[in-house]
Amino acid sequence: MAALSFLSLPLPSKTSIAASYSSNPPLPGRKLRAAVIGGGPAGSSAAEALASGGVETFLFERSPSNAKPCGGAIPLCMLAEFQIPNHLIDRHVTRMKIFSPSNLAVDFGKTLLPHEFIAMLRREVLDSFLRSRAESSGAELISGLVTDLKVPTITGAPYVVDYVVGGSRRELAVDVVVGADGANSRVAKSIRAGDYTCAIAFQERIRLPDEKMKYYENLAEMYIGNDVSPDFYGWVFPKCDHVAVGTGTVRAKQEIKVYQRGIRERVKPKINGGKVIKVEAHPIPEHPRPVRIRGRVALVGDAAGYVTKCSGEGIYFAAKSGRMCGEAIVRASDGGERMVDERDLKREYLKEWDAKYVSTFRFLDLLQKVFYGSNAAREALVELCGDEYVQRMTFESYLYKKLADGNRWEDAKMLVNSIGSLMRCKIIGEKMEALTL
Repeated sequence: MAALSFLSLPLPSKTSIAASYSSNPPLPGRKLRAAVIGGGPAGSSAAEALASGGVETFLFERSPSNAKPCGGAIPLCMLAEFQIPNHLIDRHVTRMKIFSPSNLAVDFGKTLLPHEFIAMLRREVLDSFLRSRAESSGAELISGLVTDLKVPTITGAPYVVDYVVGGSRRELAVDVVVGADGANSRVAKSIRAGDYTCAIAFQERIRLPDEKMKYYENLAEMYIGNDVSPDFYGWVFPKCDHVAVGTGTVRAKQEIKVYQRGIRERVKPKINGGKVIKVEAHPIPEHPRPVRIRGRVALVGDAAGYVTKCSGEGIYFAAKSGRMCGEAIVRASDGGERMVDERDLKREYLKEWDAKYVSTFRFLDLLQKVFYGSNAAREALVELCGDEYVQRMTFESYLYKKLADGNRWEDAKMLVNSIGSLMRCKIIGEKMEALTL
């Protein structure tokens, strides 16, 4: 393996480092060396950008055959932006139904244009494609488990990645590290990036009889209510020959199987006769980490905490953050010719990311706090989702990954309707609770 030839990089003296590092010195006789830890959408996109930009790149993935439990929905803009081929798409979802706690159903998708849809993919298919493309761009894929990242104590010294391949322990020294190793990131722990709140997602893949699978041909469903999650939602998303049925929670992770039974009970008539072919569970971050860059280490994707509240979406933001980070390192290093430092990563990656997406994350965080706090608020949310203006604004923001430009008059009406729905559904909720008691 080529990586074995880079077990150690020369360590310059403290004096020479202090004199030259601050001005991003050129790297004589070699290219900048980067390790990307994690081969999901974030890591693969970072590795592709780095390798194609002239940086010597090593992409670590512990289990290439495994798949993260994930709904697998990606927005329309990602297909073009990341050149995702059509044959990877399992389903073109053009219809969505949202079910309230009382099982009020709203058709969500009436404003979609003829060419618009939500792409449903299997993560194992998407991740494999993105890793292969990173390899084609020049990244070296290492199928091994990273066990530790040794942080240098001398400025400018290499980072050392400890990893295991086939039971054999190995090391690799690099100049810069991209942590894309998920919510339980070892890279984040190594740089003391701080903790964050995690949700847990639980999902069953269920193969349905043909006549029942026909119902979900181009339809996805979302269910909200305390029976399926106290702070999130349950889903039924169609795949190639099965449906993914799952839920998630932050507040009551130990009860996740109870909520999974809840979503199964809600959809029972539609999945009766189905066969469970896979059961999956995985932590999902709820907000960005306190530290996303330290030294010459940058976090992307779930490791950085880039999953939106309310929708729980993370695939696009993982791939986007990975690509932005990789491109930032390429720019700062002049195509791999120069060393980079923490200031470069913060300026070229973190500042650009926050400017582009912080408002989106904050807005969805606010929506979750307002509408996911009680069953009464959830009833109001579903009622609002029946409004075509709300649907158009939602889908424009989701499909194209930017906050849609609204109409001031319609926005004012939407605010009034939101307040009215919340007040009305609070009264309804209290009556329902009284009847239950």
